[in-house]
Amino acid sequence: MANNNSNNNQINVPEARQAMYDMKHEVANELGISLNDGYNGNLSSKDAGHIGGNMVKKMIEAQERQMSGNARG
Repeated sequence: MANNNSNNNQINVPEARQAMYDMKHEVANELGISLNDGYNGNLSSKDAGHIGGNMVKKMIEAQERQMSGNARG
């Protein structure tokens, strides 16, 4: 699917925006990475990758729990 928008970091479910923001900060905190409330362009690619990768891991685990009928973690 082609998209002319150069920002591919769109939230597909707008109602999830705050939860994603909170998760990003939670994961960064767990990893010992400092995030600002706004712009984080000074973040290294390595740190950004660690945060994003761990967010994906948590989302997959949550989905697997939901699909197995076990909503608890």
